[in-house]
Amino acid sequence: MRPSPLVIQQTLIWFSAISFIFFGIGCFVAPVMEQEFARYGLARFRKIVGILQLAGAGGLLVGVISFPGLGQLAASGLSILMFLGVCVRIKIKDTLIQTIPAFAYMLLNAYLAITGF
Repeated sequence: MRPSPLVIQQTLIWFSAISFIFFGIGCFVAPVMEQEFARYGLARFRKIVGILQLAGAGGLLVGVISFPGLGQLAASGLSILMFLGVCVRIKIKDTLIQTIPAFAYMLLNAYLAITGF
C-alpha cells in the first residue's frame, strides 16, 4: 500500500522542521558549527542564522498544525536561507559533496512552499 500524498507532504514537513530545530540549536551549542561559520567568514551571523532556523522550524510546525499560510512562509524563508548557504559554499569553493545537503534542503523547502500545506 502506497502512502497518500498528504502523508508524504506531512512527513517532509516534519522532517524539515526537526532538522532545522537541530541545526538551529547547533548554531548555539555545537563547537563544530562555530568552526564552520568561521570557515565561511560569517562567524558574526551564526546566532542570527540559528534564530532564523529555529523560527523557520517553528513556522513549519505551526503551519502543519493550524496555519498553513505561516507554514508556506516559513518554508519560503528556509528555502531562501538555504539558497544563501549554497551561494556561500560555492563562494568558498566547497566540494559538491559539501554543498549537496544545503541544496537538498533548499529544494525540499521550495517544494513545501510551492505545494502548500
